[in-house]
Amino acid sequence: MANSESAAIACTLTPGDYKARLASIDELTRDALRSQTRRDLELELVYAAEAAERVREMVRKERDCCAFLNFELAERAGEIRLTIKAPERAREAADMLFGVFLPAAKAGIGCGCC
Repeated sequence: MANSESAAIACTLTPGDYKARLASIDELTRDALRSQTRRDLELELVYAAEAAERVREMVRKERDCCAFLNFELAERAGEIRLTIKAPERAREAADMLFGVFLPAAKAGIGCGCC
């Protein structure tokens, strides 16, 4: 797997796979996202503990298609916390990149990597 600092800022999904991935992430967001906090090039998402397997699967898939992002998981009682970090060179696209993981009303825009 490519180092997130050197990986190209590009999504490797086909258009059909991209659409399915967005639907899957949106469903997870609706079902289990409890809170989100944005700090510059970092997005922290807190999901309900019962969604832990789904969150781990999403992260596994996202690491494959968007290797330039850094994904960190932390599981605690009652929640699973995901921190996504974008590299400095992705600053201009960060709003679009992070928007995929937010509720539709908060995202406002789609993914910038595809």
